[in-house]
Amino acid sequence: MSTADEQIRVSDRVKRHLDRRRREGESYNDVLERLFEKDGEHDLLAGFGRWSDDHADRVREARKKETE
Repeated sequence: MSTADEQIRVSDRVKRHLDRRRREGESYNDVLERLFEKDGEHDLLAGFGRWSDDHADRVREARKKETE
């Protein structure tokens, strides 16, 4: 991997998600590349919009209850 010539900002929440998925010795770039290539899928946004609004609201509410 070459030296980074750009930086990106992520929220604390996103960084925590990356930290949980980070394997020993992996850089954040490695984690992101692995997540993008998972299941042969290279488009991070693929799959967005597949749930109905009602289903998405139920999932959000359930996740919110889990974190309280």
